[in-house]
Amino acid sequence: MEYSADNVAVATNLQILVYTYMSMVTFWTYDYACSVDEEWKFLHRSRWTKVKVLYIITRHVPFFLIAIGLCLKFTTNESLNECGILTDIYSGFCLISIICSESFFVLRTCALWNNNRIILVAVLFVLFAEVVISIGIRFTDSAILNVTTSAIPGCYSSSPGVQFLSYILLFVFQLGLVSLTLIRVIQSWRTAKGHLYAVLVKHNILYYACVLFLSAMNVLVPMLFSNSAYYTILEDLQAFILAILATRMHLHLWHIDRHMHGSDALVYISMTDVSPEDITV
Repeated sequence: MEYSADNVAVATNLQILVYTYMSMVTFWTYDYACSVDEEWKFLHRSRWTKVKVLYIITRHVPFFLIAIGLCLKFTTNESLNECGILTDIYSGFCLISIICSESFFVLRTCALWNNNRIILVAVLFVLFAEVVISIGIRFTDSAILNVTTSAIPGCYSSSPGVQFLSYILLFVFQLGLVSLTLIRVIQSWRTAKGHLYAVLVKHNILYYACVLFLSAMNVLVPMLFSNSAYYTILEDLQAFILAILATRMHLHLWHIDRHMHGSDALVYISMTDVSPEDITV
């Protein structure tokens, strides 16, 4: 049986997706296995709050992404409708994962500003607007391509459509969070008169930088490359890495807080209680 050049190109893209996706799944599984002990301590010893529930959701939504992603990459679907349904479900969980992960950076930024009401309302309003627009963008474009070969079954999005616009919004939002954090970093640096690097690390600016870089890649790659396999790879990568960074940052702050206070009481640095009256400066 002979295949056209288009079928060969599609099969190549699917093969790239499968290899890359399995690499990300392996990395996620390895990270989860390495942090099981720390997570168990956190889940067992910390108080039950809204942020703890958010942590559990953020940490475990990628498992649903993995399951649906494997179906997309390895299951032979007979119709475009089946591919479209699976892709929409996957996009939904991907959006949930990104929103939950971003919520940790929002909480961290607001905590650094001592839950300033103006900043809190502004950030939450922009986040809500971004979520609503992203939902509309993600489910407007459903250009799905289904291909079945003897070696590589599966389906994937044939083009980014307008989905990259949601990453432009995400990039702008994250740039705002980074700017607010940097302002706070500079203020702390001038007050403490210590090493700038130490202040940057203390305020978790490296986490913000990684998140901003991923969003920038999701904006630039669709503009620079025509290979649609790259779009899906970067979208998957951002969802997985964001979840890892957000939960790692939270665990890191929680352990620092326990070490500083020597008890199970949690203060604002761990972001475990976001109500203003429970925040300690």
